[in-house]
Formats: sequence, C-alpha cells, structure tokens
Amino acid sequence: MSIRIKIPTPLRKFTANKDVVEVEGSNVGEALRALDAAHPGMWAKICDDNGKVRRFINVYAGDDDIRFLEGMATPVDAKTEISIIPAIAGGC
Repeated sequence: MSIRIKIPTPLRKFTANKDVVEVEGSNVGEALRALDAAHPGMWAKICDDNGKVRRFINVYAGDDDIRFLEGMATPVDAKTEISIIPAIAGGC
C-alpha cells in the first residue's frame, strides 16, 4: 500500500526537493527502506548503523512518535502519514 512520507527541508536534496514522497510498506521500517531505495542516502541520514532512528531525528506515524509505539515495526496503512522531523536544540 502507498504510504506518504513528509520530508524535512534539510533532507530534500535527496528527494529532488520533494516535500512528500510516496512509498510502499506495511510498517515504518519497510517504508523508510523503500524511501532509501527510491532516494539513496536517506536511510543513513535517518538511522544509525544498528537500524535505530538517530538520536536527533524524530519519526512520527500520524501524530505519534514511533519511539513510544513499536519503533520501526510500527504498522502503517494508506491513511498513515510518516513525518521525519529533525530535533531542534538550543536555549537561552
């Protein structure tokens, strides 16, 4: 099934400047692997060598952070939109 992935501005250079990419997959991990297959280099920017989402990247399935769901195994369907959000750091 086709899943929509929202691409943040810093990663759009990998997607020919597309802000949304549609891929196939039944869970977040499959969708992100499909994203990398279509746009090489994305996986390494999102995940570490162990396949875990990098510390300063947040991945949401709908409105929920996948770290609080089933991680990469979080199921998705055609209604689910995946969002990749770089964490913002800073302070006063």
